[in-house]
Amino acid sequence: MTNQSELNPNHQKTLSNNMSNNALETANTAQPIMQLTGIIREFAAGEQTIRVLHGIDLDIYQGEMVAIIGQSGSGKSTLMNILGCLDKANAGQYLIYGQPVRRLDANALAKLRREHFGFIFQRYHLLGDINARDNVAVPAVYAGMENNTRHLRADKLLTDLGLGDKTHNKPSQLSGGQQQRVSIARALMNGGDIILADEPTGALDSKSGEDVMQILKELNSQGHTVIMVTHDPNIAAQAERVIELKDGHIIADYKNNRIDDNCDNNSGNNNGSHHTINTDTTSNLSTVANNNDTTVDIKPSKSAPTTTTTISKKPSNILAAHQKSAIAGFFDRFIEAFRMSLLAMRAHKLRTLLTMLGIIIGIASVVAIVGLGKGSQQQILANISSLGTNTITVIDGYPWGDPRRSYHDDNLTPEDAYAVNDQPYVLSVSPQIDSNMKIRYRGTQETATVSGVGRDYLKVMGEKLALGQGFDDHSIERRTQDVIIDNNAQKTFFANNPNPIGEVILIGNVPGRVIGVLAPNNDAFTRSSDSPTIYIPYTTMMSRIQGSSHINSFVALIGDDISTGAAETAISTLIENRHGTDDFRIFNSDSIRKTIESTTTSMTILISSIAIISLVVGGIGVMNIMLVSVTERTNEIGVRMAVGARQSDIMQQFLIEAILVCIFGGTLGVLLAFMIGEGINSIGSENFRVVYSPASIIAAFICSTFIGIIFGFLPARNAAKLDPVEALSRN
Repeated sequence: MTNQSELNPNHQKTLSNNMSNNALETANTAQPIMQLTGIIREFAAGEQTIRVLHGIDLDIYQGEMVAIIGQSGSGKSTLMNILGCLDKANAGQYLIYGQPVRRLDANALAKLRREHFGFIFQRYHLLGDINARDNVAVPAVYAGMENNTRHLRADKLLTDLGLGDKTHNKPSQLSGGQQQRVSIARALMNGGDIILADEPTGALDSKSGEDVMQILKELNSQGHTVIMVTHDPNIAAQAERVIELKDGHIIADYKNNRIDDNCDNNSGNNNGSHHTINTDTTSNLSTVANNNDTTVDIKPSKSAPTTTTTISKKPSNILAAHQKSAIAGFFDRFIEAFRMSLLAMRAHKLRTLLTMLGIIIGIASVVAIVGLGKGSQQQILANISSLGTNTITVIDGYPWGDPRRSYHDDNLTPEDAYAVNDQPYVLSVSPQIDSNMKIRYRGTQETATVSGVGRDYLKVMGEKLALGQGFDDHSIERRTQDVIIDNNAQKTFFANNPNPIGEVILIGNVPGRVIGVLAPNNDAFTRSSDSPTIYIPYTTMMSRIQGSSHINSFVALIGDDISTGAAETAISTLIENRHGTDDFRIFNSDSIRKTIESTTTSMTILISSIAIISLVVGGIGVMNIMLVSVTERTNEIGVRMAVGARQSDIMQQFLIEAILVCIFGGTLGVLLAFMIGEGINSIGSENFRVVYSPASIIAAFICSTFIGIIFGFLPARNAAKLDPVEALSRN
């Protein structure tokens, strides 16, 4: 019907007569399933607004086969999009099953499309990456239909349409007529109570077009409401009702060759039959599902009364009987989105790889740098450990800067060391006295460090013997003149003697017999790399060389399960109680460990922060490429929305794709980091190695995932917010 305000007086009079003559008949007709009142649709064109539909009034009844005809630009496709809830009017009211469409949000409209509508497009709009069966099953995925039922139903529909041997063919492997049949099967997948066909034969040859029209008529005879848009009068003539548009107005609405032409002054005898429906083919529809519920055949009842029509707002029987729970349906849609994301990535391999490149470089940099930092830290800590694990050194004298230091010294005694050794948290103690002295062996004389040490010095300091033996209780008690030399002393005094055990050297004027040689130790934390060092019993040093009753220091080895901080406090309290003052200093080797751990960790974090910049750059690259992907796949998004995809389904698909790109990039980045690390380890020195950290690898994967979420959100959101009509119109 046309808005009365748009008609001339004669036309208005004709319309009034038609409505008056049919008042009684209209009162007895069925309730329409679609009611449009005063529908106006306008589009912006630069600074102007173009009105495409002018106050459209239209009722469509269940079981009708309606053709909307008109020239290009008449507004028929726009009207079809509004009927199918792909587009919204600027003004007017549209009721579907008695419910106003303007009150429905995006998800409610998607639910309406997937449970009641079936779309058949002129250009088929099949998804090119999946086969015919999967294309047909897409609406059922979004509707939550059970997997087995979904696949059986898709196969059955394709078989019924003559494509039983083409279920695994992709659209590119099908002819135009076959693709349109797949599109019809997709429209029927969830029941297809209302089938909307936009130029269903427009892209087909004559024979294929005839086949498609025959299918549509058969569907209509089974009870489906069929609404099709066409510009071909021959196609429109096959519908039981034809609505003609011109310049956004309904200029004719006729049925069974009885024309209501609002522009014909002689049409007063027209009875307005577009309101009169042959209810023999639409009333009291009986639904019969086959045993395996893979299809729904709707047959008319010939004996049905003509005054009432049952309108169902519920999903079709196939959905009601085989719909999954909400959680299972969500999981099914997630699997579908995951699969489509993989297909999209495979279809654009090079672009996907280039997108991953920034992520690969960033992850590889972070993991490799953390590995280098970890390796350096372990090497430094190993050097510290050579000092003796968990050692505390007590040194004679007031702290540096204390004014008492100038006149108080020689306060530390061996008894202090023994008192500490008696504590349960101490494993061993070694008193120590150090001095620089002249050492002579035959014709060689050099200044060396002479250290008087206790029996457990080697154990406390982590030193190893290369030759001979260490000191024992006898050496300490008898003040023996036994000597242990380090590797540097051996090179200095016994360069031509690989086994100096038993040789006698002069320490000042005191002779000493060599009983042991230490293994080489390049640790800068223990002794210098080139200065010779001689070790003798501290008792010998005190009585035979220095004539003193005091020691310079002692080193205590603390148990591994004891906190060195607590042990340090306890030792400090003990010595202070013995001396009555704090005339000593304490050095805790663990402080070096903690300082170095803190320093290396800070350096690793600093360098890793620089590497993270490449991750951010990679994330921006992912976002840009995903935005391009959304643009390229706009038509696919429109198709999915038309068959009932929610905004969350579209967003989920593109978000999963972005996350997968980043996770795959992170995996390749970790593999690249392993390759870099193995290369460094194979050619590097022992002091420069890469040690892989599981925590950094896990963090890399978490980081790549978050990059996918953060930088994939905007493209995914843009995809979900696309207008279905605009998306479908793009190629």
